[in-house]
Amino acid sequence: MEEKKSLHNLVLENKSKLHITQVTDVDTFDEGKIVLYTEDDTMIVEGYDLHIEKLDVAGGDLVVGGEVVSIVYTGRGGYKKGKGFFKRMLK
Repeated sequence: MEEKKSLHNLVLENKSKLHITQVTDVDTFDEGKIVLYTEDDTMIVEGYDLHIEKLDVAGGDLVVGGEVVSIVYTGRGGYKKGKGFFKRMLK
């Protein structure tokens, strides 16, 4: 029987605001790159002057501001997962 996956959405507005749903964790972020996880995949967002405007891991919402240049899905094994930003902060 096929497993039912929850869907995530990406909305990129004018290359300056990115809204992503179904986010489970943010691994790393800086002004040039954000590595995040959804339930099924890993994503890398690259750009300039990137900043997280909203992060609600419980609700799965992430809003990124700045100039978005690329969005890459790396697959399940394509990026080595660290502890996650918020897991490190809440030690």
